[in-house]
Formats: sequence, C-alpha cells, structure tokens
Amino acid sequence: MLNDIEIAKSAKMEKIIKIAEKINIKEEYVHQCGNHIAKVSHHYLKELNNKDNGKLILVTAINPTPAGEGKTTTSIGLSMAINKLGKKSIVALREPSLGPVMGVKGGAAGGGYSQVLPMEDINLHFTGDIHAVTTAHNLVSAVIDAHIKYGNELDIDSTRVYWKRAMDMNDRALREIVVSLGGHANGNPREDGFIITAASEIMAVLCLADDIPDLKRRLQNIVVARTRKGKPVTIGDLKIEGALAAVLKNALDPNLVQTIENTPAFIHGGPFANIAHGTNSLITTKMALKLSDYVVTESGFGADLGAEKFLDFVSPTAGFKPDAIVLVATIRALKYNGGAKEFDEENLDALRNGIVNLRVHIENLQKFGIPIVVALNKFDTDTDAEINYVVDFVENMNVPISINEAYYKGSEGALDLAEKVIKATEIKSELNTIYNWHDPLEVKIMKLAKEIYRAKHVDYEMAARSKIKFLKKYGYDHLPVIVAKTQYSISDDPKKLGAPSNYNFTIRDFELSAGAGFIVALAGEIMRMPGLPKHSNAEKIDVDAKGNITGLF
Repeated sequence: MLNDIEIAKSAKMEKIIKIAEKINIKEEYVHQCGNHIAKVSHHYLKELNNKDNGKLILVTAINPTPAGEGKTTTSIGLSMAINKLGKKSIVALREPSLGPVMGVKGGAAGGGYSQVLPMEDINLHFTGDIHAVTTAHNLVSAVIDAHIKYGNELDIDSTRVYWKRAMDMNDRALREIVVSLGGHANGNPREDGFIITAASEIMAVLCLADDIPDLKRRLQNIVVARTRKGKPVTIGDLKIEGALAAVLKNALDPNLVQTIENTPAFIHGGPFANIAHGTNSLITTKMALKLSDYVVTESGFGADLGAEKFLDFVSPTAGFKPDAIVLVATIRALKYNGGAKEFDEENLDALRNGIVNLRVHIENLQKFGIPIVVALNKFDTDTDAEINYVVDFVENMNVPISINEAYYKGSEGALDLAEKVIKATEIKSELNTIYNWHDPLEVKIMKLAKEIYRAKHVDYEMAARSKIKFLKKYGYDHLPVIVAKTQYSISDDPKKLGAPSNYNFTIRDFELSAGAGFIVALAGEIMRMPGLPKHSNAEKIDVDAKGNITGLF
C-alpha cells in the first residue's frame, strides 16, 4: 500500500470554489487561498440563522496507545460514507499543530484513503491561523513586560505573571526560562517559559467566539497575572483586546478544504483536549450544521477527556448537542490496556484484560443519554478471533458495532458504520450533563471523579486549595471545569490502564481560563510544552528541488 502522502498526491482534487458551491456557500463569502483552500467569512453564519440544523455526530475514542487510534481517519471516512449513501455530509476537524507533525504522532489530516487534502498544506502552515494565535499570544507577553518596565501602573506582581510565551513546536528546553537578562534596558528579570500554541487560552477563545465583538469580550476577560495585593489582572486592564482581535480577524474565519473523495471539510482551530476543550471552532460546527444533513466532528484524546468536555461544556456553551456518538476502538489499544507490550501478534489474554477499558467508556457515555455506535478500526495485524471477541462483547452490551476499514478502502470501508450511525441519529435523545455549572466547584470535580474517572475520593494539594480560595473570592468558581489529566488512563495516573476504580484522584493546582469561560483543574503532570523524541518525524520529512514534500503522514 502507498504511504499517506503518496495516496494524497494521487487523488484528484476539485477546485475549492466547486466544493463551496456543493454546500451552497455564496461566492462573496469565499476567500480563495490558492485552488484548493478557502477561508469562509464567519459573517455568512448570520445569513443561515433561519435554516434548520442537520444532525451532529461526535467521534471519540477509548484510551489510546501513544500513536493514537484513528479518530480523524474515522471521522473523515464516516463523512465520506454518509455522502456515498446519498446524504449530505460535512466533516469538521481541528487544525494540526506542528508539534505533533514534527514529533511522534504526525499530522491530523487522517490517513490512507481517508484523508483531507491538500495534506501537505494542512499539516504545515495552512492558512496561518496558528501563527496568528502565536503572534497574538506573544503580543500579550511583550505588553506585560513593557508595562512592568515603564512604571507598572497596574502593580503587577512579577512573580505571579501566569501568561507564558508561546510557539507552535515541541521544545522542552523552553518550559522554564528567565527573561529580561542583560541589564536595565531589557526590563526586569523574571522566570518565564513557553507553552505550545495549541495550549494557549487565545486558541480556546478563538474557537469559542461567535464573532469579533464576542472575541474581544472573551480576550478582555483573560486573566494574565495578579497584583501584589492578589487582584486578577486582565487583558482588558492592559487595553489591548482590540489589537489582539485585529491580529486574529482572519483567523476567526473557518477554513474550507475537501476529503480525498471531494467531501467538503471544515478545518478550523486546534485547542488541546487536556488543558482546553479539544474540538474545532463553534463557528465551524454551527455553519456546517446549517449547510448539511450530517456533520461529523471529533473531540481530542479519549472519551474521558474530549467527549466529556464536549458534552459538559461545548454543547451547553454552543446550544447544540450530538445526535449520536461514535466510540473508536482498536484491538491494539485494548491489548495495550490489557498490559501487552507488542501488538502485532494475537494475544487474547491481553485483549480480555484490556476490554474493560471499552466497557467503562461505553458505560460513561451512556450516562449522557446520547446513542452510541462503536467503530472498531481494523489493522492488518488483527485476527478473526480477536475481532469476533470484541464484536461479541459490545453486542452483549446492546450497543451496535461496526468494523471500520476507511483507512484501506475510503468510504467503501465505512458504509456499514455510516448506516448504523444514521440509524442511531434517528433515536430521540436528551443530553444529560454530569454536573451543573452552578454546582460548587468541589462538587463539580467530585461528580466527574466518581462518574467518569471512577475514583472514590478527590484529594487537593496545598496549591489547589489556595487557588480555590482565589477563584471563590473573585467569583470564578461558578465556571465549568476542564480537567487536565493523562490521556492514557481514565484516572490521573498513566500507569493505571484498563478500568481503575476505588482510588484517590488528586488535583494539584488550578488554572483560570476566564476568557474561554472555564477553570482548568490540573491532575497529575500535564505538559503544556511537549518535547521531541530522540528520533522525530522531522528526520523523515524532505522537499525536492520542485517543491514536492515527502515524509509527512
């Protein structure tokens, strides 16, 4: 089989204006970025207000192996298959970060015969949205240091500046740094650091904003530091929300591309699902719902992270709910959760031990009241005995399951999944959230810990207890909670695989994302600036004299 980039290059793309015409986007709202990429003005959404919404399908997954289990590939293949069945479908995804592209996981444009195109542009600089977020983020950093140098009218405590700098790359050496060295002309030396751009609150804000006024309001509310008396200092206090919005103006517009089979695809925004809400922009999803019968979107990491946040935070914020949930599983991830170290040979013992992870995710999702379909992504190394065991297990839980081969066969490999998902969307359902936003902060966390993470108790370290007092004093405790934790376990410990229960869940600290409208509860060691491995994907990527790129996936 050809590799991802070879398959992508062999595909026949349609001009992007034709893709826009397919879904009735008026030409006046389309800004072409070459022949195959376009920006669609967010203002077009207001013209669509009177149109009915299509059905929304959320794709999530069990706890993954480090390489990921193919949620994006499933999302793309499912959307293409729905179109092949004669329906009208759009897939809506997040933009890839250059950190994973150059790191371990690779890009976020799908794979095999289930990709979005042009994959080279999407995986690299695309339309510059992430660069715009990086620039806006670092403008805030520069203004903070200039403000402190020139009189510090806001009385910012330089030891409590929460706003780190950002770049779209994995670079562990920049996690903890000292800035302003070199004498008085360079400002006051202080500890600082970098986060990866996808972890910036500005990325989360961009993906939640309805329009430019809402973007400015959210930016204005971002807390960047505290005064010497402990009072929050916001971007509004620095008076730069207008400048930030100007930098982000074009980045607010969704990006339109196409799949390998010419299905329309929106790719916009890229917040992480551990320190943010982990899905594409709300503008994109709302626009897609007005333009198609079925919208397929995904949430980052496993169902205990991305899906929980989508259902408890994104849906109530946006005013929509999924009509069906696709839970992606793989034999290799189940064996990984069962303690296996190698995944290429049949191992029914590891599969039996690890399948409890699939069970716990099904049970957790059922609590939200939305119909579920399990998609078992097929790999060449899966045996019939292993596949039959998983199918029987899921069907015994009275949940439909489909063997998904979109990676190898494109839409043809996902037709059965599409039929089962469409059937699931016809079941009437109501979204039941795990907690109420107005619950006390500790109650919200306890409900999540018991219902989703299966813990018996929540412990708060000293820093977390101190931050709770701050959040309550300044009225932020009413905000919903985003729990930042490992993606490899439903617990706060990546070594607790399968379905851990009856343990203590530990919150070590909190971070406030007042502009995005949530509180981040930090459980375990969460990296906001990843590092590169010893041998990274960057070693495999190349470009020839004609500009043809190789090595991307």
